[in-house]
Amino acid sequence: MDDQRHRPSSAEEAAAGEAAAILGAEPEPCGKRVWHDLLAEARQIAETEPHLLRFLDRYILRHNNFIDALTAVLAAKLADPIVEEHAIRRQIRDALGDDPTIADFALCDLHATCERDPAAAGPVAPFLYFKGFQGLQSHRVAHWLWQHGRRHTALYLQSRVSQIFAMDIHPAARIGRGVLVDHATGLVIGETAVVGDAVSILQEVTLGGTGKECGDRHPKVHAGVLIGAGAKLLGNIEIGICAKIGAGSVVLKNVPAHATVAGIPARVVGWGRSAPALSMDHSLPGRRAAAESPRG
Repeated sequence: MDDQRHRPSSAEEAAAGEAAAILGAEPEPCGKRVWHDLLAEARQIAETEPHLLRFLDRYILRHNNFIDALTAVLAAKLADPIVEEHAIRRQIRDALGDDPTIADFALCDLHATCERDPAAAGPVAPFLYFKGFQGLQSHRVAHWLWQHGRRHTALYLQSRVSQIFAMDIHPAARIGRGVLVDHATGLVIGETAVVGDAVSILQEVTLGGTGKECGDRHPKVHAGVLIGAGAKLLGNIEIGICAKIGAGSVVLKNVPAHATVAGIPARVVGWGRSAPALSMDHSLPGRRAAAESPRG
């Protein structure tokens, strides 16, 4: 049988190079550490709060690997009385079994959440409770289903994610690894949107179109970008590597790499050198910073 997996384009290879420079680590070493930490923290919680033992056992402790644990959590969340848990579990296993990068990316997302979100004291809380993490992993499964012709099942999962997690991501949207979706409520990501690696997105963000046009019509967000709460990015625009989008901004044009933009419509108000998605620094520079070169 021919290999049907996606082969990266030159643009995607360039994006991978951007991400490697920011993340500085491949998914596998990161993943092994996170799974070990998840198990250790779950055991500790079971000792100190024994009334949660059965809950922790069902979703973490009884499982031999991260894939089985993630499958259990997502299937329980996404099932309903008509499409039951065992049916959802089978779809998730098909996806994770065929494409190991889904679990690798999920581990990197979990690591990113622990590194960037001060509310995550350890991996157990985001893994079991944070809807941004769970909704993003559900999308990764829906994306695989969409690519493999199971489009109504993918749309079903999109609908369930919208109902349960209050975030709406089209199954065709492409999202990289090491992504933090913080709070998640009100997040909308359109069909042709692309989100690169090591991106941080807050609540009420829209990556949308500008009208009724078809085709490639949604934003392309490069690695290391921080998108503040309530920002609206509209149209087939490019958000350059390590850019920062201020909270509440409306972005209608391309944003240069390392630029900070804010306002309605958004304009450049400053420049940076590091990856704002990693520092989670939402502050805006002073008035004169917009005129300064990004190289200083």
